[in-house]
Amino acid sequence: MAALFLTFLAVIVTGLGARDQATVAMLSARQGPRPALLLVAVAVSLATAMFAAWAAEFFIPLMSRYARQFMAAVALALGGLELLVLGGARKQADEPTLSLGAAAIVLVAHQATDAARFLVFAIAVAHAAPIQAGLGGAAGGVATIAIGALAPGLVAHRQLRRVRAAIGVVLIVLAVVIGSRAIG
Repeated sequence: MAALFLTFLAVIVTGLGARDQATVAMLSARQGPRPALLLVAVAVSLATAMFAAWAAEFFIPLMSRYARQFMAAVALALGGLELLVLGGARKQADEPTLSLGAAAIVLVAHQATDAARFLVFAIAVAHAAPIQAGLGGAAGGVATIAIGALAPGLVAHRQLRRVRAAIGVVLIVLAVVIGSRAIG
């Protein structure tokens, strides 16, 4: 149960202002409310969270507890780097498409390498609880997507990029601490 709640919170915190949320917010602001877009974004979010949990489930039996902790530290570091390097919302596209398929492809590309999915994997591996982490990650992902669709102005806030960078630094520090404990 701890993995579910921890993953839910981690995905919400790292998902605010993320590329997938910014894309949904930008499309919602330009095209108005589109329930079909929200449905596609939610489906993609569920699928990517479940894929991260499945990947963790694959690795868990292959590793000792300390190896799992080190793997979680690597995933945390990757998530922190994503927050620092890829930051937050980008400038708006000149001509966003109305295609739901294209939106799905873009969202999968964003979510496949975002901090939130790295955290789903990290928590699932560290706690050896892929189902709980997957469910928490899916719920958190749906919440951040819904925020982007329903409150697009929130995602465009300028301070969000700084907050995301600070969270990235925290994740990297946590990765170093957890990784050094796993090695030592």
